[in-house]
Amino acid sequence: MREFDLTGFLPFQLSMAAGRITKAFAAAHLQQVGLSIPEWRVLAHVAQVGSASVRDIHARLDLEKSRVSRTIVRLEEVGYLERRTHAADKRLLDLRLSAQGDALMAQLVPAAKAFHAEAVQALGPDGEVLQRVLRQILDLPT
Repeated sequence: MREFDLTGFLPFQLSMAAGRITKAFAAAHLQQVGLSIPEWRVLAHVAQVGSASVRDIHARLDLEKSRVSRTIVRLEEVGYLERRTHAADKRLLDLRLSAQGDALMAQLVPAAKAFHAEAVQALGPDGEVLQRVLRQILDLPT
């Protein structure tokens, strides 16, 4: 079936592009502080929302539940996350950044914003178009 070109297949292209830019960010900023990409995403999400449940992280970041659980355990072990009992339901846990996690994010967020700006700028006028198209794709039902 030679008439199918995988390299021209949109899902493949998006996956490859995401992988490359994510690896570039990790090499430039995450490796120095010992974070994996899933750890960065969990920390960034928790920093953005203030507190999050495992279920929320799983849903928002599209990570497997087992990966989320392992990532949270590791982030707790190194002191970046804290678990607190949910105020309304003691069976649930809220995850929040620790003081150490806040300090790390204060270091990484400006680097992430600069990386983002440089990547969009490198694409020229197409950078803004790409972001608009990606927002449209991400708003599609799954």
